[in-house]
Amino acid sequence: MKVLIVGGGGREHAIAVSVAGSKRVDKIYCAPGNAGIEQIAECVPIGAMEFDKIVAFAREKAVDLTIVGPDDPLAGGLVDELEAAGLRTFGPRKNAAILEGSKAFSKDLMKKYHIPTAAYETFDDPEKALAYLETAKLPVVLKADGLALGKGVLICNTREEAEEGVKTIMEDKKFGSAGNRMVVEEFMTGREVSVLSFVDGKTIRIMSSAQDHKRALDGNQGLNTGGMGTFSPSPFYTDEVDAFCREHIYQATVDAMAAEGRPFKGIIFFGLMLTEDGPRVLEYNARFGDPEAQVVLPRMKNDILDVIDACIDGTLDQLELVFDDQAAVCVVLASDGYPLSYEKGFPIRGLERFEKEEGYYCFHAGTKRTEKGIVTNGGRVLGVTALGKTLQEARANAYTAAGWVDFDHKYMRRDIGKAIDEA
Repeated sequence: MKVLIVGGGGREHAIAVSVAGSKRVDKIYCAPGNAGIEQIAECVPIGAMEFDKIVAFAREKAVDLTIVGPDDPLAGGLVDELEAAGLRTFGPRKNAAILEGSKAFSKDLMKKYHIPTAAYETFDDPEKALAYLETAKLPVVLKADGLALGKGVLICNTREEAEEGVKTIMEDKKFGSAGNRMVVEEFMTGREVSVLSFVDGKTIRIMSSAQDHKRALDGNQGLNTGGMGTFSPSPFYTDEVDAFCREHIYQATVDAMAAEGRPFKGIIFFGLMLTEDGPRVLEYNARFGDPEAQVVLPRMKNDILDVIDACIDGTLDQLELVFDDQAAVCVVLASDGYPLSYEKGFPIRGLERFEKEEGYYCFHAGTKRTEKGIVTNGGRVLGVTALGKTLQEARANAYTAAGWVDFDHKYMRRDIGKAIDEA
């Protein structure tokens, strides 16, 4: 079969590697792809938001399945347009992708259906938000309502920081139209855990847990990024936590979306906070996490196309997910200065080493091929993932592998997975 993957980051490279491992696939296309994806797929110069071109291309090539990777085209309704053209597509429709596309919607959904989350208020007037913050308990979390590339969240420890945060989000529009509305949320403490799941509208199947590192600098300092590394499974995601979430969060979310007339088919990413009072939902994403996909998918033993078919056809209840007992750790190699300003276009050295080593992956995020070879083309450049019998071994392997690759202004956190030792 012919498969088209929409997107061009590390998540899409991880998806492409999984799809390439299926015996059912004959041809993979990717729009727009990157220098890593082009090694296993035909990349076409079509942007993820160029819906008409994507639909036309899928029709022209008689694509059997389109997998939509990023959040923006999902929230924008690409799945709806592909389906309207009679094309088989994996991902939530626009009315279901709102689960990620609007934090106000997801918070209201959780409140209505009694899904545990932090207390909150929603504002579309900055003056009213400021008035509320005069008496709000500190610290407080400010969230731009819409999509903001994983960066539209501010943790404010003082009134001054909160006031500046309102200005940043709602007045200066640092996150664009995502800040037209803002959620003010209770600050929760505890361990963060990410759990990915496949959903067919009524049945949910949970993947292995993971834990992301959002801050740019060691010790969880610096600005929020799209993710500087991750590991899977999380030792903090215990059987007790799993049982609670299955009863109160996972199926409850799927049922709530169905009850709202927004049946969800695709990937639901649960961002959880393990508080003293039990697990709480921090956020939902409506797609594979990035870089969580880079540590979860390499451990999944199922043929990904079989699972995707079950989601589309509503037969997920007939399938069980199976994961390798090995652990995985991903270290993101970034351009120094990310997530603010950074230079691009530097040749990347050492990539050929990964072709010879089993259990090691180099997922391309921000790369492109030029006359100089493969060069840096983004803030997050590569996601180096390694497997190991234990999380500690996987972590050591990942940092060893991160040393195989080099480029000018290369930067990485040195403490990805350090929390493993505290488990």
